[in-house]
Amino acid sequence: MDNKNDGKKQGGKMKFNILWMYFFIFAVLASIFVATDTPLNGSFKREVSYTEFQSYVNARGVKSMVVIDKTEVQAELGDSLAKKLYPEYEPNKSKKAYVIANIPSADRFANEVDAWNASGVFKGDVKYENGNSNWGHLFWSYGPLVLLIVFWIWMMRRMSSGGSGGSGGIFNVGKSKAKLFDKENSPGVTFKDVAGLAEAKTEVAEIVDFLKNPQTYTNLGGKIPKGALLVGPPGTGKTLLAKAVAGEANVPFFSLSGSDFVEMFVGVGASRVRDLFRQAKEKSPCIVFIDEIDAVGRARGRNASMNSNDERENTLNQLLTEMDGFGTNSGVIILAATNRADILDKALLRAGRFDRQIYVELPDLNDRKEVFQVHLRNVKIDESVDVDLLARQTPGFSGADIANVCNEAALIAARHKKSVVQRQDFMDAVDRIIGGLEKRSKITTAEERRSIAVHEAGHATISWHLQYANPLIKVTIVPRGKALGAAWYLPEERQITPTQALLDEMCSTLGGRAAEELFLGRISTGAANDLERVTKQAYAMVTYFGMSDRLPNISYYDSTGQNYGFTKPFSESRAQIIDEEVSRIIAEQYERAKQILKDKAAGHAELTDVLLSREVIFTEDVERIFGKRPWTSRTEEILGDSDSADNNADGADAKEDAAEANSPKVVPPPFPPSAK
Repeated sequence: MDNKNDGKKQGGKMKFNILWMYFFIFAVLASIFVATDTPLNGSFKREVSYTEFQSYVNARGVKSMVVIDKTEVQAELGDSLAKKLYPEYEPNKSKKAYVIANIPSADRFANEVDAWNASGVFKGDVKYENGNSNWGHLFWSYGPLVLLIVFWIWMMRRMSSGGSGGSGGIFNVGKSKAKLFDKENSPGVTFKDVAGLAEAKTEVAEIVDFLKNPQTYTNLGGKIPKGALLVGPPGTGKTLLAKAVAGEANVPFFSLSGSDFVEMFVGVGASRVRDLFRQAKEKSPCIVFIDEIDAVGRARGRNASMNSNDERENTLNQLLTEMDGFGTNSGVIILAATNRADILDKALLRAGRFDRQIYVELPDLNDRKEVFQVHLRNVKIDESVDVDLLARQTPGFSGADIANVCNEAALIAARHKKSVVQRQDFMDAVDRIIGGLEKRSKITTAEERRSIAVHEAGHATISWHLQYANPLIKVTIVPRGKALGAAWYLPEERQITPTQALLDEMCSTLGGRAAEELFLGRISTGAANDLERVTKQAYAMVTYFGMSDRLPNISYYDSTGQNYGFTKPFSESRAQIIDEEVSRIIAEQYERAKQILKDKAAGHAELTDVLLSREVIFTEDVERIFGKRPWTSRTEEILGDSDSADNNADGADAKEDAAEANSPKVVPPPFPPSAK
């Protein structure tokens, strides 16, 4: 009881509420209205019949009349009649005496007034008015003021609660926007919903276990990690892993984005950081998750505006201070996620702030199986769907890509009015995601179709006869997306790539252009995308990987992301050597591609005819023409002897040829492999 009373009072006095002032103002206005609303207020008045009213007029006892709304008459009485009707009436005082009567009609009453004037019984004034009720008079007199007060109250509350319904109004602009999850409002995601990522889940689960059972670690002298940074490509499940932590932990979990600290007002970001850690300390032990921390954690000194008072840097400085400054943050663990760890400030990544960097990589074969099983829980499938086959045919797919495949397959099945999702629907979904939507309605001439067939057959022929080239899955000349033709290959999942593998891939990529020159006697813009990829790959070999004869063991790749500022890390003469080496590598592989095509001209011609007649070829078609490949990759060993139906819709790594030279498909530049 005492605690409740203390919550209502402070120092024995009730808290002041501004609504009391509004109530006082309204009461004053109402009292003024009641006191001064109509002339009859404070006077003697009585309602009488119309016959009595006529008798009062004939007795010369009425001084003046006021007709209201042509239905009612208010008559002021003379002193003698007033004294007779109201004994307490005193002449020459402020109070007056009235009688009120309903008139039968306005016309009849006007005639009677004329008769009274003619006979001399009434010589006073007669006024006609439109009557207003008390509430109408109150509204027109004080309504605008009341509406202004109500509007002001509404604006004050809206600003204090946030203009868009959030907690960041003009008075709370410096407050944190973090969402709090606890036992009552857990996101409902657990580690069971996160497929794969075994190592990442182990490290994150250890943090959760530390918060649940700290004695297990502190008894041995261990200290809780202050922060863990989740790093990995987009779509690999970093945010999903954080949601699982929120679902598993029995401690408060604050979630927000790095952009939530950014605001147009100066000092707001730092204020929100302080408020976030203040709330976290009050709820400790707890976990704070900052998604896309690169929005606020970018390395200092790289702002292009060169502003001396950079708001983002001030926010970062406050974040660094709160994470490991002079004050203590015992029991508060920071989780953050980013796919751009190379641009983060070094002070943010040091031990004591983010003690652990957890790498969330693209899923491998076994992980992809688990991811498919998770996303297929709510999809109606039949026995034809082979999860192992789907996992093998989606190398390089992230968890988000696999979720998209499952959803797209369900949409395709629904579009065809099926009751379940079948294997062919998944194959079509993979083709749709990799190559784009088929455009059979696109008009192509016979000459264009033959050029496309020759081009794609050139890719297929060379890739079949190179050791490190990716195994062919399917080639089609049906337009997809922006491409007039597409080829699907099954790339080997390597950790490191030898020089010969890069050269074989370049040779295979140049096979389309080489086939056009050899068998058509001309070249076209269809190889624009191939040339772009080959050029970027050749520059990467020379400047990143040190795979050049004239420039061996030299790399100009900057893993810190600074990109050397406004200067190049090499001289003009070295730049000329780089250009010469790139041109040499591309020229050598182009001549190599032409030589292979010359040796296999008959098989290439047969392959071209099959493409023109069927518009699509598969692995068994190439194997029938050229025989089995002399090299078997690890991926092919896993696939084994798949039947033609399996290959019918395999979609692994699509290579698309741009239809026009001025709109090639953008391919990101290659980077050094992560393995050392």
